[in-house]
Amino acid sequence: MPGPGPEGYDAAPFVPEKADLRRLREAAAGCRGCPLYRDATQTVFGTGEPSARVVLVGEQPGDQEDRQGEPFVGPAGGVLKRALAEAGIDPAEAYVTNAVKHFKFERQERGKRRIHKAPGLREISACKPWLASELRLIDPEVVVALGATAGKSLLGPSFRVTQQRGVPLPLPVPDGAGEGGQEGEGAGALVATIHSSAVLRADAAARAEAYAGLVSDLGVAARLLRG
Repeated sequence: MPGPGPEGYDAAPFVPEKADLRRLREAAAGCRGCPLYRDATQTVFGTGEPSARVVLVGEQPGDQEDRQGEPFVGPAGGVLKRALAEAGIDPAEAYVTNAVKHFKFERQERGKRRIHKAPGLREISACKPWLASELRLIDPEVVVALGATAGKSLLGPSFRVTQQRGVPLPLPVPDGAGEGGQEGEGAGALVATIHSSAVLRADAAARAEAYAGLVSDLGVAARLLRG
C-alpha cells in the first residue's frame, strides 16, 4: 500500500477502483492519505445500506466515534437521531458518514482529554476521494451536509452554513480530485444545515432555537424524499 510523503495530502492512491462499500471500508482502514491517521485510533468510515435514499455527511469523527469506529455514536449523534425522527426521516434508513474519516484533536494541557480541532482545507481535500466514492456507489436522492466542513467538501471553500442552510441545492457530483472539485450536477439534491454538535455547544438560552432550526432544515430534506 502506498504512503504519502512528508507533505502527502491525498487519499486517492488508497481508494480501490470498482469496489463496493464493504471493500471501500476495508481499504479505508489502511488509509495514510494525510497525517491525521498518525494520532487517530482508527479510520471511521460511513455506515448504512447501499440503497439508502438519504446520505448524512458530518465533519469528522469525535472522541467516542474514534474509539468505537462508527460515525455519530457520541452525544451529537443522539441529537441528530432525535432531530431526524422529529423531521420525519427514519435514522435507520440513512447512510451516515463524515467528510474527514480520522479524528483531529489536540490534548488538553497536563491532561489526557482530547479536544476536537476542526479539519483544515488540505485535510478536507485529501479525504474527499473517500466521500466521492461513497456518494457514487449510493447515488442518494438527497444529501444533508451537516456543518461547514461537510458543506465545503461538497460545495467548495466559499460555502457558508449561515447563507445556504435549509434550501434545496443541486447535488454536485464530486470527482474526488480536491477541494470543491466536481464533475457537474447530479440528479439529487443537497440540503445544508448546522452540525448537531452546534446544538450541544449553544448556551441554554439558545439551545432550543438551534435544535428547532436543525429540525426545520432536516424537514426540507424529508419533504424532498417524499416529493
